Amino acid sequence: MNIVALFMDAFSELAQHKLRTLLTLLGMIFGVGAVIAMLNIGEGAEKEAMKMISTMGLHNLIIEAKTFEEKELKEQRKHSSGLSIRDGEISEKSLPFVEGFSAQKLIDTYIIFSAHGKSDGEAVGVSPSFFELSQFTLAAGRLLTKHDDKNFFQVALLGASTAKQLFPDGEAVGQNVKINHLWFKVVGVLKAPFLKKDAFQGIKLGGEQHQVFVPLKTAIHKFPSKALTSEVSSIKLKISDHVDPIDAAKAVSHLLQRRHNDVDDYNLIVPAALLAQQKQTQQIFNIVMSCVAGISLLVGGIGIMNIMLATVLERTKEIGLLRAVGATQKDIQLQFISESFTISIMGGILGVIFGLILSELIALYSQWSVSWSLGAIVLSFSICAMVGLIFGVYPAIKASKLNPIDALQSD
Repeated sequence: MNIVALFMDAFSELAQHKLRTLLTLLGMIFGVGAVIAMLNIGEGAEKEAMKMISTMGLHNLIIEAKTFEEKELKEQRKHSSGLSIRDGEISEKSLPFVEGFSAQKLIDTYIIFSAHGKSDGEAVGVSPSFFELSQFTLAAGRLLTKHDDKNFFQVALLGASTAKQLFPDGEAVGQNVKINHLWFKVVGVLKAPFLKKDAFQGIKLGGEQHQVFVPLKTAIHKFPSKALTSEVSSIKLKISDHVDPIDAAKAVSHLLQRRHNDVDDYNLIVPAALLAQQKQTQQIFNIVMSCVAGISLLVGGIGIMNIMLATVLERTKEIGLLRAVGATQKDIQLQFISESFTISIMGGILGVIFGLILSELIALYSQWSVSWSLGAIVLSFSICAMVGLIFGVYPAIKASKLNPIDALQSD
């Protein structure tokens, strides 16, 4: 029998029972759609996680100074002077896998304004290597340099949002801004990172859009700090590519414990560990969603078997007539398998469309990232087709084994 003719006959037969066919298709549609939506969301989440981690640096370690109440801080300072530039310098000299470091100092900011606007952001002092380790890119002007830091220059680099607030109608580079009591000349503006979320695994991200960056030594020497606070707010260490950051964090932690006399006055953040945790969480989500989608496809397969068994009973005389005029058992099997396969193909196509629409709706209402996955479409469609074949085999065999004489005499 011609394959094309088989599928044309199968489609014609299914079209005679539109409602029954549609109800059978629903299980396949929902199953395939769920698989595609789940995999698309999973891939989108992974790409978004990589984008967010890149702002911290996958091969970086971040050391943040803890904040304490005044009484507790006084007790801490009896044993540890807090986080300092020296911590970064010692780490770079003592640990061979540390290739560089940058430091950051949060300035107690009460006002930032220019002749054209006012900003609600904050000022931050950073070492020259800060931007290299954080992988930020310029939109205009230049970055802060070692020369700026060494000479305590009053120059500033603006985040994207801060630049729009301070200079809504014009070029920011070359203009002046006032931070607290000091005027600074703008030398550059950063590009926005375009992150959909402002936090990853509890770590805040994207804050540089609302910040004004000044040289670290300028921040330390020209802005007053509260008594007993750490010299710097955070330090970022660059780890060699051939060293696992999670293993490197153990050595860094041991060094800091010795330097701080075992005082727990800092947090050590490992972006690589955060990414691994995110992937593990995503994997659990994928497994759960795959099980749900698999159950839906299983129900759809049972629906196909059910309708095909009902079809065998309805068409018993037709089967007997076909056998009487020379059709073999194999011909009968092919006819019924082609019908179940046609149902699964139709369900797969409609399921793909439903899955793509579902992905967009979830992304729209939940603000989750979605990334189209050709592999997800092929995988779900293939599983759907396989389910149609498997669950169509038994009804086809049952139909082919009917006795032609009994089939012709059936009511």
